[in-house]
Amino acid sequence: MLPIDGILPELTRTLAKTTTALLQAPPGAGKTTRVPLALLDAPWRDGRKILMLEPRRLAARSAARYMARQLGEAPGQTVGYRTRLDTRVSGTTRIEVVTEGILTRLIQNDPMLEDYAAVLFDEFHERSLQADLGLALVRESQQALREDLRLLVMSATLDTAPIAKMLGDVPVISSEGRAFPVDVLYRPLSRSARMVDHVTAVVLEVLGDQAGSVLVFLPGAGEIRRVAQQLAGQLPENVVLAPLYGNLKSEEQDRAIAPAPDGSRKVVLATAIAETSLTIEGVRVVVDAGQQRRAVFDPNSGMTRLITGRVSKASAEQRKGRAGRVEPGVCYRLWSESEQFGLAEFTPAEIQEADLAPLVLELAQWGARSPDQVAWIDAPPQAHWQQAVDLLQWLDLLDADGAITDHGKAARDLGMHPRLAHMVLRGRALGFGQLAAELAALLEERDLLGPGSGADLHERIRVVRGQRPPRGLDTARLQAVRQAAKRLCREPGSRSEPVATEVGRVLAQAYPDRIARRRSGEAPRYQLSNGKGASLREHDPLARENWLVAADLDGKAREATIYLAAPVDLGDLEQDLAAHIQEREEALWDDKRGTVVARHVRKLGALILAEKPLQQVAPELIQQGLLDAVRRKGLDRLPWNEAARQWQARVQLLATQFPGHWPDVTDSALLAGVESWLAPFMAGMQRWSDLARLDLTSALNSLLDYPQQQELDELAPKALAIPTGQKVTLDYTADNGPVLAAKLQALFGWTETPTVAGGRVPVVTHLLSPAQRPLAVTADLASFWQNAYPQVRKELRGRYPKHPWPEDPLTAQAQQGTKKRPAR
Repeated sequence: MLPIDGILPELTRTLAKTTTALLQAPPGAGKTTRVPLALLDAPWRDGRKILMLEPRRLAARSAARYMARQLGEAPGQTVGYRTRLDTRVSGTTRIEVVTEGILTRLIQNDPMLEDYAAVLFDEFHERSLQADLGLALVRESQQALREDLRLLVMSATLDTAPIAKMLGDVPVISSEGRAFPVDVLYRPLSRSARMVDHVTAVVLEVLGDQAGSVLVFLPGAGEIRRVAQQLAGQLPENVVLAPLYGNLKSEEQDRAIAPAPDGSRKVVLATAIAETSLTIEGVRVVVDAGQQRRAVFDPNSGMTRLITGRVSKASAEQRKGRAGRVEPGVCYRLWSESEQFGLAEFTPAEIQEADLAPLVLELAQWGARSPDQVAWIDAPPQAHWQQAVDLLQWLDLLDADGAITDHGKAARDLGMHPRLAHMVLRGRALGFGQLAAELAALLEERDLLGPGSGADLHERIRVVRGQRPPRGLDTARLQAVRQAAKRLCREPGSRSEPVATEVGRVLAQAYPDRIARRRSGEAPRYQLSNGKGASLREHDPLARENWLVAADLDGKAREATIYLAAPVDLGDLEQDLAAHIQEREEALWDDKRGTVVARHVRKLGALILAEKPLQQVAPELIQQGLLDAVRRKGLDRLPWNEAARQWQARVQLLATQFPGHWPDVTDSALLAGVESWLAPFMAGMQRWSDLARLDLTSALNSLLDYPQQQELDELAPKALAIPTGQKVTLDYTADNGPVLAAKLQALFGWTETPTVAGGRVPVVTHLLSPAQRPLAVTADLASFWQNAYPQVRKELRGRYPKHPWPEDPLTAQAQQGTKKRPAR
């Protein structure tokens, strides 16, 4: 009997009456394996299948196998599964457990999902990109085409508010679960200790102090291998060491999940893959290193980098819960109790950080060309979306209007990242179909040879073709790559070794923005066609190559390290990418010469393929060079004055208070758009010194339309009248501004704090002494007069006797000078 069994009758009744529901059940409640089986007898199923989505291949396979065993069957009969590389389904299958990308394929091919009665989203709290996309598409299909389609969102820690916002007011069913108490012990890492050493020490401590098997959470496979190496030879004979991460062979993953042999206990070294979905038998102790590795995409560089950071509180709780599944347990956290309070509540949804090119192509096939045409829990970031559109248009997968092209449809049908799909299709057209298929299969998986084998992809191709002995390789992974290449290759070509530059030529089809030209100098440093810098390890065999295509980099902002690449011939690039090579006249600022340099260039992205100086230079080209000088030198080198900086601060205040209605005029935003507002005011200027004549305030003011220019003085006035009748200039650039500074006696009778931005922002008042020194700073004048003024009066009336210090400043007459002499 599992905890979820108690609420299954309520769940079946709910889905009999309504089509959509949320199910919250903690880890170990049994939702993954009990709910699909409970729905098999539902009348609304009417012979159709139940589809359940799992975020990981290992979880999908494990859940299907467990349910099949419950029925006394093998996977592929009543219960089956589909993953990208492994499928077990048949004509008798009624429950299909699939990884999330499979659903997208199914619904694109059949938007009505006619073969299915229900779609179940398991472990939805992980908020994977494919889960968010899948839910959006299924919801749209349910509302527009299949009113009878059941939709059930299941999660261990469900934050129902954002999901309910998308799905509407749907029933929420909760299971209490069956969590045994788990004691938490904190073992923080000292500043001098390495994480791997500390984890090893704590695991050995646990084995001496606690009974049962141990689950250790580490950020990645590298840390797992290093901890395993350190533990080797130190473990008792009855302790089995088992790694668990995504790229392990399936039989090794199964060994990690299975119960320890009789009389033994296990130490499972796992990534976040073990947080949810999986039940690891016999675990009653968790050791949590408190770190997780996430892929974060940078839309500026078009590259994804892996970052290692703290787990969220939600993840830490999930991990702790693994220790209390069958009996009371213990969780060792390798951070301090005070650090626990500083953890983020949740891990960001993947849609906020991911490369969106696959999602944008899928939605273009669906018919959605902008993110606002789809109902999201969290909308994708605009910068990520636009970068994806730009890439897909470069690859000719989308047209200029964002609609999917025939080439895009063919690429989407291949079921891989659009870059690789485009490469496969172009490789076939160039006569390198087999090579393109092998490269795509290699790049879809973790590197076969590992980082110590150099960056050359040509060597990986030789391994795949059997021309280099696969010593020390995972033969199962090698075979999987060969099978994947075979599926992609329509017409197998020669098995002879390809020329190295042919590998680069094909690779350039997938990564035209990562073509790299070697910079001058000894170190193997390169400029990429996307404008970024990159480098190879100094002793890499490719380090002498002048032209490369980089397939895998670490994504560092300053200068990325190239992990996988291939040399390429410039002539091949000129031929194959002719449509993307631009010829134009341009002008740049040369700091060494202190002048504008104009030239005719042939460029591939940011890379100059050829150039020659121009003899006759048009004035507008010189202007372009001066703008380049502004970008290089920085905005602060322009002739700023107090009026210009105050204008900037006034407008930025309104941009903050009224988002979307006023332009962003921060230095970075102004520099990014310098061509639109500064260029028209540079007419006739030819040298840097000419910029001293700029009327910068007028140039900046051109960013506002006429109504905004009128409204600026109303919402953010330059000055305010004080009780003496004088106008005092406001300082919007001051800290916590805007600030009004005036003599205290000039503000007698002023009880209401002045405001700007339509009453939204209080003006900070600096009350000055007769010597013009600050006496007090307040954003609440009424409070100052009542609470602080009596003390100020007491301290200063003797020092400044010629100036008025009335007991009641609210009724006194404001005055700028000294006391008025009484009339004779």
